Amino acid sequence: MTPIVAVAALFVSLGPPQPRPPSTVELARWEREVRSVTIIRDNWGIAHVYGKTDADAVFGMEYAQAEDDFNRVETNYLNSLGWLARAEGPSAVFQDLRQQLFIDTDSLKAGYAASPAWLKKLMDAFADGLNFYLYKHPDVKPRAITHFEPWMALSFTEGSIGGDIERVNLGQLAAFYGDSTARPTHLSGDGLSDEPTGSNGIAVAPSRTLNHHAILWINPHTSFYFRSELQMVSDEGLDAYGAATWGQFFIYQGFNAKAGWMHTSSGVDNIDEFLETVTPSGSGYTYRHGGREYPVATRAVTISYATPGGMGQRTFTTYFTRHGPAVRRAGDKWVTVSLMQSPVNALIQSYGRTKAKSLQEFEQFFDLHTNSSNNTVFADAQGDIAYFHSNYIPRRDTALDWTRPVDGSDSATDYHGVLSVEETPSVVNPPSGWLYNSNNWPWSAAGPDSPHRDRYPRYVETGTEESARGYHALRVLPTLHNATPDSVIGAAFDSYLPAFERLIPALLKAYDQAPADSLKARVAEQIGVLRAWDYRWGAASVPTSLAVFWGEAAMRRVFREARAADLPAQDYIVERASGTVLLEALAQASDTLTAGFGSWRTPWGEINRFQRVDDSIASHFDDTKPSIPVPFTSSLWGSLASFGARPYSNTKRWYGSSGNSFVAVVEFGDSVRARAVTAGGESGNTASAHFNDEAERYASGNLREVYYYRSQLKGHTEREYHPGE
Repeated sequence: MTPIVAVAALFVSLGPPQPRPPSTVELARWEREVRSVTIIRDNWGIAHVYGKTDADAVFGMEYAQAEDDFNRVETNYLNSLGWLARAEGPSAVFQDLRQQLFIDTDSLKAGYAASPAWLKKLMDAFADGLNFYLYKHPDVKPRAITHFEPWMALSFTEGSIGGDIERVNLGQLAAFYGDSTARPTHLSGDGLSDEPTGSNGIAVAPSRTLNHHAILWINPHTSFYFRSELQMVSDEGLDAYGAATWGQFFIYQGFNAKAGWMHTSSGVDNIDEFLETVTPSGSGYTYRHGGREYPVATRAVTISYATPGGMGQRTFTTYFTRHGPAVRRAGDKWVTVSLMQSPVNALIQSYGRTKAKSLQEFEQFFDLHTNSSNNTVFADAQGDIAYFHSNYIPRRDTALDWTRPVDGSDSATDYHGVLSVEETPSVVNPPSGWLYNSNNWPWSAAGPDSPHRDRYPRYVETGTEESARGYHALRVLPTLHNATPDSVIGAAFDSYLPAFERLIPALLKAYDQAPADSLKARVAEQIGVLRAWDYRWGAASVPTSLAVFWGEAAMRRVFREARAADLPAQDYIVERASGTVLLEALAQASDTLTAGFGSWRTPWGEINRFQRVDDSIASHFDDTKPSIPVPFTSSLWGSLASFGARPYSNTKRWYGSSGNSFVAVVEFGDSVRARAVTAGGESGNTASAHFNDEAERYASGNLREVYYYRSQLKGHTEREYHPGE
């Protein structure tokens, strides 16, 4: 059934966006705030922001973030508000529509009005800091947002890369809401999934550390430059350091003097699709639930989009049931989506936990149940370590398969609150003395002391097998004894590639069993190199290059058969692929290496490179410009240190754009000591000394000292100033 969609297209001549001049009241308020804020830039360009109040610190950190990369701050809010088409044109209309199905401006404004006074002050300071930056930098030309409002902070509250809303298929959404040319998006069909996203978090208990202090490893895997590194301090107890997603006013992954937290992407099943039985009724529709008919609610959503002649607008009539917005069709049913929507509590949780000084204080924020897409690894100065699974899991009927759309007309699909922390997989102070998460299931989080799968509803985790990174962590973490920050760094940059320990023997077996023919002769030398390999990456390693190129070629070749067998491509290679296919893939990989680099004996570091030539959101690369070798590989092969690289249309070399981004190791004791590195550098300004000054350290895993205490900044200060100076 196709909905009757009222779509109006019109053009409004708005011209280029113009900043609104500040009022006298705003100017006076900004000047008061400026006097209460000090920013110290260390010799890596990292901003250490000091304020009298939390709101002062928020004002200063937003100003500092805008100094470093206003484009990324603004782009994040164009995405989160559903305003991207105002900058990028009609191609982003349905992306904006998807966002505005869940992010409603009027609801955000009402949420701001109803927020506690202390949170309002922080949101006010957020907007003031960005608006003051624009006022002081008239040369900066925003793409579309010329004035920030406090309520906008509620559109972007969790900090994850790729939020829950992005799970909704854009092609199917466009087809449902009137774009007859749209097609659902599917896998590319080449056998290679996108670079595995997410992160690594590791916590080591005092029982396993040399100094008897807990150690935390913070290692988000994101697109590069997705977050800034900074510190925010106030006289009201705020003193947090770490990675802040551009434009947000809280440290997303980081630490304070007494506690640290690391978020990883969760495999939880907490976004549900409902099949709605919809019937035309008068000028609208009804849907069935629990034996009754209810009216389908509607809301007009207007998307503005840039055109050469001005600003165009397109208005959609959107549809909602008790489960959420309609996003696609499945046969004669409409499909609605339910996901966590509680922006005020989400912002309270994200900000509040940065001030928690102990496990007990940190756990209090889980009562808000708004950390939906993340797992959390925690450590503190009292020696506690902990793993917490996703903090938003609806309590549902376990007889149903929630990985598929369920019948929305059946009241058995109703939610019954959310699972408590006690009902959710978690680990606190395991006897093993260590725990971790690498976007894998929780059933191995602490080795033998992990949660037991049979004690929890199956919807708490969608993973069906251990991941390659999970196997790697389970190999290195039990070996940590008398651990130090250096040994934790060593474990996190361990060069072993467990995927190839499974894959290469299948290739060697195929070779040994193959008849003596031209194909076998063609790959004999390559087989000899791989047979002698220790499955470890390295910049000088030829077998790493050969194995990666072969692995990709083999996965492409078996992709369709693997999908038909409902097996991951790597499993299919090990269990079912023919020997001929595997040997042909090796010959193909050798030819590709030779064509691109002159020989299949090319060291990995000649291929796998880090390069930063501009600050575009979508990175550009150029073989003729300087780059540096990166020894570690994609996490696809089980490398804990991740570098998601590929060749581009204009390059032969592979350049990374995702993986390790902000990396830190933190040791808690009477004082906190930390080391960190950020991909490239802190600044998005190509003319800045801090645009690419951390690249060599990033590639080698040589983390620099973090100047957490103000006394540590002595001798390491590049500039001290008030915002606007």
